[in-house]
Amino acid sequence: MKASERLSHYDFDLPKERIADRPVSPRDAARLLAVGEEFLDHTMRDLSALLAPGDLLVFNDTRVLPARLFGHRDQAKIEVTLHKALAADRWLAFARPGKKLGVGNRLCFAEGLEAEVLEKREGGEIALQLNQGGEALSATLERIGRVPLPPYIRRDEGPDAKDREDYQTIFAATPGAVAAPTAGLHYTERLLRALEARGIGRVMLTLHVGAGTFLPVTTENLAEHRLHSEWGQISKNAARTINEARAKGGRIVPVGTTALRLLETAADANGLVQPFEGETSLFIKPGHAFRAADLLLTNFHLPRSTLFVLVCAFAGRTRMLEAYAHAIRTGYRFYSYGDCCLLTPEAKE
Repeated sequence: MKASERLSHYDFDLPKERIADRPVSPRDAARLLAVGEEFLDHTMRDLSALLAPGDLLVFNDTRVLPARLFGHRDQAKIEVTLHKALAADRWLAFARPGKKLGVGNRLCFAEGLEAEVLEKREGGEIALQLNQGGEALSATLERIGRVPLPPYIRRDEGPDAKDREDYQTIFAATPGAVAAPTAGLHYTERLLRALEARGIGRVMLTLHVGAGTFLPVTTENLAEHRLHSEWGQISKNAARTINEARAKGGRIVPVGTTALRLLETAADANGLVQPFEGETSLFIKPGHAFRAADLLLTNFHLPRSTLFVLVCAFAGRTRMLEAYAHAIRTGYRFYSYGDCCLLTPEAKE
């Protein structure tokens, strides 16, 4: 096994005090580390100066569902996080504790919401048949569900009302995610106006981020790891906008790893992005030939995670480890509520 195929190859030490538990305010005050031949410290308000007229930002407009539920099975308390819709009233979920759950068990939540366990799958997933679906389920979740914050954001009393606002981008329009596309959390109307005035375009796609994004990689050999599939969509108009921008010499800049993964899923051998609707489980590792992205805006990620592997594939492992060391040394804030970096791709020989 090559070193680049080993999970331990993507490890680093992160002090706990570098993990952000709240975002900065206003959002565009977040720091931005430009990672190229050197490391340059900026804030998100500098983004329009770092990009050029004709460049195109690609945002994920998914909306996070309050999909974390607390209930009981008989007398036992249980916590369930819905993470992927199979039908209007049928979902894949993770449950804690889940080992004692069996097919046919009934789970009861507030306001009469109930679920039956239909199936237990590998990786801790369960399939649930709910007694509500569609708009009725969405309305119930809004009332009784909690924001499914990542496990590294600690709240003694659980997510609060502020998290409902903070853990949602200003582009959020299409409900279905259980994790935010966090690189999109740094944008304000003021920043968007500055980008527009500079001649920098923007376009939307949708990728419903699942709770699988929080699951640790449990195998040393990256080739053995499988990502949970997620549903995404790129419209004909969005694909056309992306391809036209690049044809005119503009750079395609996905905002976040979710946007990048969907672009790479939909791009053909010539780098043209095709309209897309369906599932993707693309795991981007070193050796991946990037076809649809020229730069990448992304937050700072966990060690030994698929997302850190992805940014190493894009910008180079040595450079990313050095960039993260710089970020740790100079006080950048990490993870979902943390700061951002703008990556240029690793030069290919």
